[in-house]
Amino acid sequence: MARSYVAEARRRVGPKRERIRPIIERLAAEHPDATIALRFRSDLELLVSVMLSAQTTDVNVNHVTERLFEKYKRPEDYLAVPLEELENDIRATGFFRQKAKAIRATMQILLEEFDGQVPSRMDELLRLQGVARKTANVVVAERGAAEGIVVDTHVRRLSQRLGFTRQEDPVKIERDLMRLVPRADWNRFPHLLIWHGRRVCIARKPRCEVCVLNDLCPASRVEVATKASRATT
Repeated sequence: MARSYVAEARRRVGPKRERIRPIIERLAAEHPDATIALRFRSDLELLVSVMLSAQTTDVNVNHVTERLFEKYKRPEDYLAVPLEELENDIRATGFFRQKAKAIRATMQILLEEFDGQVPSRMDELLRLQGVARKTANVVVAERGAAEGIVVDTHVRRLSQRLGFTRQEDPVKIERDLMRLVPRADWNRFPHLLIWHGRRVCIARKPRCEVCVLNDLCPASRVEVATKASRATT
């Protein structure tokens, strides 16, 4: 996309700080069911689900954890079986060897340092094996006190299309979003972008013609009438 076109598009839709509130409100109205798709019943199940979700779909993870969580209920359970058995139990999520090792190492740390409980703070979660910032962000946010903004592939793509960031690195994108999105919306904002990305703003073929944000998005492929043009019609 030509640089001149991008600049013109951004002038057309206005500054991002003026757009962020209506964008959040419209997405909330459009996707009232936007919430985490992973299924879990405890903090431990949440943590394991998010760890397993790397490089696979939430649907796939839910299919695996439906049986997994009947077998593994406590951190000790993940350490009581041979590594190969745990690998087989999570094989369908992909990268199962790395994930199994990370899960077992995490369970060991939970038992040794946190009395078998999933910690609530970001800095503590990041001490767990295989828990990067995205995973920690999800766990903290789902427990009701987001310390950051989750950035997955949908959040990255939509944030760029909406002109909220020019960055590619998830950490830098998160910083841009944290400066822009009101803190009260840090929990729900990623879910709104994720569900909009799945349903409307699809990667290869965005459905701009039915998008509730087409007049606020610099990447929109819909010709939106300006105030001046409306006044002459």
